[in-house]
Amino acid sequence: MNHWKPVALEHASRTINHGPTVLVTSAASGRRNVMAAAWSMPVEFVPPRIAVVIDKKTFTRELVHASGTFGICIPGAALADLTYAVGSTSGRDGDKFTRFGIEAKAGPGLGVPVIETGCAAWLECRLIPEKHTEDAYDTCFGEVVAAAADSRIFQGGHWDWRPDNADLHTLHHLGGGLFVRGGDTVRAKAP
Repeated sequence: MNHWKPVALEHASRTINHGPTVLVTSAASGRRNVMAAAWSMPVEFVPPRIAVVIDKKTFTRELVHASGTFGICIPGAALADLTYAVGSTSGRDGDKFTRFGIEAKAGPGLGVPVIETGCAAWLECRLIPEKHTEDAYDTCFGEVVAAAADSRIFQGGHWDWRPDNADLHTLHHLGGGLFVRGGDTVRAKAP
């Protein structure tokens, strides 16, 4: 059964506002790549815009600038080993999708590679050119044009952390291959 459902763009920022480690996907001129990034965040609600740190010397950054697009895929806890692996190797040495057996499909908005198996959500983004940052900073900005999430963990614009969906709980990188899994929620009382 396919549990993937579109996410309304006004709720797209909620998929990353809790600071998960993300997989950044990119493709240009017949080449593609995936890398892990620990720093991403929403920066605008309407239209939804995000920021993600992609080192300017990486193969991913080269592909993002060549295509003007990128994907943000949010891996679940079951993908901890894969997330660490794609974050620790270079795509210049070969296609990481093939190397690590990652299935990807073309996103519906821009055609960037999106990963659903083992991921909780994905965003397709159009790069927002920031000339003053391109040479000096690693931060990239993107406008979200399409988003989807696995309805077993994200629906109606909200996360639903439960024991039965623990493999989809998001990862948060602590360094050196150590992650903490999201999901221990606390509900505040209404004022």
